[in-house]
Amino acid sequence: MKTTASTSKRILVVDDEPGICNVCVRVLTGEGFEVDIAVDGKDAQDRLWRKGKDYDLCLLDVRMPLVDGSEFHQWLKQKHPEMANRVIFITGDVMSGDTESLLEASGRPFLSKPFDIDWLKTVVKEALQQAEK
Repeated sequence: MKTTASTSKRILVVDDEPGICNVCVRVLTGEGFEVDIAVDGKDAQDRLWRKGKDYDLCLLDVRMPLVDGSEFHQWLKQKHPEMANRVIFITGDVMSGDTESLLEASGRPFLSKPFDIDWLKTVVKEALQQAEK
C-alpha cells in the first residue's frame, strides 16, 4: 500500500547496471516514490551540485566507473553532509576487504546483489524513517 508520506520522497539511484536501475525504478515508483537515476558517481555529483536536486535517500552502488560509491560517499560527506547519512549501499561484492571496510566505516545499510524486492522496500522505508528522526 502506498503511503502519503512516501509520495513526496525523492530517491536517487546511482548504479551503472541498467537492470538494477530498472528494478529500483519500477519497485520504488510503485511504492509512491519519485526516482531519478545516475549512471555513476560523477553523474550523481552533477545532479546534486550543478542541477541543485535534493533527495531524501540515495541508493549507491559501491563499484562503478569514473567515481565509485566510496568516492561519491566521501564527496557527500564534504559537500552534502546531511545526505551522507541518507545512503543505502548496493553491492555484489560484500566479501572484498575494501567493500567490507567501507560498509563498516559508513554505518549505513546495504543491499547485496541480487536483492529481494520486498527487502528493497523494507530497507528503503526503514532508512527514510531513520532519516526523519
